[in-house]
Amino acid sequence: MKLLTVSALLCVMMALSTVAGEYCSTISYFPPARRCRGCPQGWTRIRRRCFLYVPRAMNWAAAERNCLSMGGNLASVHTSTEYHLIQRLTAHNGYGVTWVGGTDAPGEGIWLWSDGSRFNYQNWCGGEPNNYLKQDCLQINFSGSKCWDDQHCHVNLPSICARKISRRRG
Repeated sequence: MKLLTVSALLCVMMALSTVAGEYCSTISYFPPARRCRGCPQGWTRIRRRCFLYVPRAMNWAAAERNCLSMGGNLASVHTSTEYHLIQRLTAHNGYGVTWVGGTDAPGEGIWLWSDGSRFNYQNWCGGEPNNYLKQDCLQINFSGSKCWDDQHCHVNLPSICARKISRRRG
């Protein structure tokens, strides 16, 4: 039964690798595959970045500082495929609302990623962002549609950090 479970898990990871271009997790029952190198233990590789779900609820600024302390930023999202893979990191938390690195705090309606990358993909829920009582930070997995919503930055939520892959020589 264990062999069947491990085989099924391996097949799922291989399928995800094909869909995402490159996906692997360093959390597994077997040593990480070669393509997982460059991500710290516990982080998940999606294409050329490593992602970490942080279950501890913090406000947006504290979550960003936490990510910075680990060599990254709150996650930016650039394609629908990437979004769905990032969402999977929240699965064990019931796909609950989670901070990522989007903010329009510097200028209302001008959304930026905290990592400085282009804001070239959006998955807003209908009627969002609405800036209700000055909402400047981006949460994912909002409503039954699991889309994006602007939220008050002082709200405490779990978060997803992202960092570039470490290139080690050796």
